[in-house]
Amino acid sequence: MVAENSSVAEFILAGLTNQLELQVPLFFLFLGFYVVTVVGNLGLIMLIGLNSHLHTPMYFFLYNLSFIDFCYSTVITPKMLMSFVSKKNIISYAGCMTQLFFFLFFVVSESFILSAMAYDRYVAICKPLVYMAIMSPQVCLLLLLGVYGMGFAGAMAHTACMVRLTFCDNNMIDHYMCDILPLLKRSCTSTYVNEMVVFLVVGIDIGVPTVTIFISYALILSSILCIRSTEGRFKAFSTCTSHIIAVSLFFGSGAFVYLKPSSLLPMNQGKISSLFYTTVVPMLNPLIYSLRNKDVKIALKKTVSKKSFS
Repeated sequence: MVAENSSVAEFILAGLTNQLELQVPLFFLFLGFYVVTVVGNLGLIMLIGLNSHLHTPMYFFLYNLSFIDFCYSTVITPKMLMSFVSKKNIISYAGCMTQLFFFLFFVVSESFILSAMAYDRYVAICKPLVYMAIMSPQVCLLLLLGVYGMGFAGAMAHTACMVRLTFCDNNMIDHYMCDILPLLKRSCTSTYVNEMVVFLVVGIDIGVPTVTIFISYALILSSILCIRSTEGRFKAFSTCTSHIIAVSLFFGSGAFVYLKPSSLLPMNQGKISSLFYTTVVPMLNPLIYSLRNKDVKIALKKTVSKKSFS
């Protein structure tokens, strides 16, 4: 224990559960999830990089989505796995703030990369004749800079507000990672400013991409309904289904955790919800985009056949 009114030098992460009989099964379960996440996302990155016919705006953003998923899963999962095999899962104060920053950086970046992908689908379906002119390499790069810029701004806002707090007495964080809400519960100073920043910044980081996505898909839907042939409608809609699934999984679980009052969301329920978007969503995204995408399947077959021939 540290003296009252002094800041702690380290935190203890409680982990996902304190039931000993579940520790080993959960370790192997989430180790399997992490392996699939790493293989799936790095595999998709390599596949897009090696196949020139995938060097289009759509796959440029998918490349970055896979990179973001790999990074923020790596920021969280290895430390979580330690909680299953160690008696005390200790993380230093600096390590905790670093994990918080990079987690927020990548998770905010993901919300904006999904909105950029929605805009790309809107241009592809509603303005196909000028698609390559609108989605030029310069525009794609500017959109990507905006994505990472918003990620950096969101992460800095939350982390800067967090380091101004004093943590004392009980340094046990009832979570498997250094997240905003569990850390606020360990503060012995006022967290009013932090809570306002959470609602403001998280509202922007979820609200702006959500509005962008809804407007994009409203325009896409109106454009699809104008297509006379059933086959044409199905083809246009099928190009969006993977993205719609990814958006629903990510924003649904994220909004459930951060935009709901903590009094209505018990910590265990919050753990499960955050577990979904920090572990399950990064694992599912490459599977969703691979299994439902003909171009990716063709590229995979070509790459495998080249390796076999070599």
